[in-house]
Amino acid sequence: MEQYTFNKITEEPEIPYELLLLADETTEAIDQYIFKCDVYLLHDGTQNIAVMALYQNSDTELEIKNIAVIESYRSKGIGSILINKAKEIAIDNHYEILSVGTSDTGFQQIRFYERNGFIKTGIRKDFFIKNYPSPIYENGLQMRDMIILVYTLF
Repeated sequence: MEQYTFNKITEEPEIPYELLLLADETTEAIDQYIFKCDVYLLHDGTQNIAVMALYQNSDTELEIKNIAVIESYRSKGIGSILINKAKEIAIDNHYEILSVGTSDTGFQQIRFYERNGFIKTGIRKDFFIKNYPSPIYENGLQMRDMIILVYTLF
């Protein structure tokens, strides 16, 4: 990771909506969680190439609320770099579980998390129906349920 820098943003005006919108549908949806998250950027020396937002669900659980990589850097291991950083942050802060939720239609995302050691543990029924004003489609299917995956740290 020597060519990349990984930093936590500290000021609200720095919120990188253009990156966050790669993984979430609307700024309104992002605003529901982003101000309660720690937000991290991965920079390649010239531009921000990825973002990750982490939220403390409890004293023992840290949740990945948003993780996104710009198109030109996808399939190059950047997402796994972010996951490993999330695991480091969680361990350093004594969390027992790192969790993430993704759409039931996000087949590629589910495989990505499973490749990085996450296990499916639950479903939030009708999450995307109840929390978004308009239907959202991915892979030609309407997003309905959220799949919850967890990585056990300790």
